[in-house]
Amino acid sequence: MTGQAFTGVAAEKTMRSIADQFHELYYDSWVWQNTYWMGVQTLKCPLDLWIYQEILFELRPRFIIECGTAAGGSALFLASVCDLLDEGQIVTVDIQADPNRPEHSRITYLQGSSTANSIVGKIKEIVEDGSPVMVILDSDHSREHVLQELRLYSGIVTEGSYLIVEDTNINGHPVLELHGAGPMEAVETFLNETDEFAFDREREKFFLTFNPKGYLKKL
Repeated sequence: MTGQAFTGVAAEKTMRSIADQFHELYYDSWVWQNTYWMGVQTLKCPLDLWIYQEILFELRPRFIIECGTAAGGSALFLASVCDLLDEGQIVTVDIQADPNRPEHSRITYLQGSSTANSIVGKIKEIVEDGSPVMVILDSDHSREHVLQELRLYSGIVTEGSYLIVEDTNINGHPVLELHGAGPMEAVETFLNETDEFAFDREREKFFLTFNPKGYLKKL
């Protein structure tokens, strides 16, 4: 292919195959569980984190809602980018409490289920007068739970912003084939229910992403 553009249907299939093989190698190595931001475990693909900072720079969100906190590494990463931008607050929700999570003036921790009326109501109160608002879903990865989150949080996302569904790569897309219906299947169902969102494939420009078809932009 020297001196020629790598284009066409056959080339696209070849690139996709190569990307998927590397994706499986990367994922199955579990290196993503050995990834840290400022010393805090961050269960993310660094290429997705780079995309996140591009989105934050472009949108300058007033609020970022994160469902699924884990160790707090991704919340700290988002807060660090917001520090550079000098704007933005992170509200992160998890059913588990963890006193070792990082403290940061831009991070608010909420304990409870992301689909509980009390949690959703509290978040709506927090973001009531704020815009733009973006949401990241990374909690329970079952199809029904993610679909419920999509229905609940889609109204919180502001026009032109993002509702990001993480780990749409599981259940054979291309990893963890035996997982069962999960985030990808929830996204497919959700997009059949609404015309307010569309997935933004430009956010998958690095080929490897844990969120294929998961960068949903509100039209």
